[in-house]
Amino acid sequence: MTSTKKSQQAERLLNRLARAERAITSTAFVVLVVVVFGDVASRELTGTGLHWARQAGVYANLFVVMFGLGVASAGGAHLRPRFADGWLPARFGPVLDRLQDAGMALFCVVFAGIAVAVVAESFELAERSVVLRVVIWPFQAVIPIAFTLAGLRHLAYAMFPELRPPLASAVAGDEEGGT
Repeated sequence: MTSTKKSQQAERLLNRLARAERAITSTAFVVLVVVVFGDVASRELTGTGLHWARQAGVYANLFVVMFGLGVASAGGAHLRPRFADGWLPARFGPVLDRLQDAGMALFCVVFAGIAVAVVAESFELAERSVVLRVVIWPFQAVIPIAFTLAGLRHLAYAMFPELRPPLASAVAGDEEGGT
């Protein structure tokens, strides 16, 4: 299989992944807003809130944050330190971009591994949310899933630099160059 064909396959996969992450993040955000609004409305109308709202909101927020990581990376809007951007000549930019993506992929895979251990322990202990009375490992499983997906995305960016999105600050016309 040619490199171009592999790049096109990776691009299609990344596009599908980005759509799924946006859908999950948006849905979780709507759930979060509805839960918080319902809790506030309940407090105003009845003088007492929904006892489960805070915990449900935390779980919805977990989905927003973890899948939002992928949304940010897919849009080139992730945070990164820029203090050292001018230390090396601009000609090293493409190599540094690949190293940055490879390093981010490694970071994500390591954290996914740690998160899998935490989820496995919660599963073995059958830990439950005291408020919602449900096992917590399915919610925790979002963490290694999101880190694994982010790691795969950045590995694809390292392997196929043409797939890497421009940084949002560069697109927005950041005076400092955005790279």
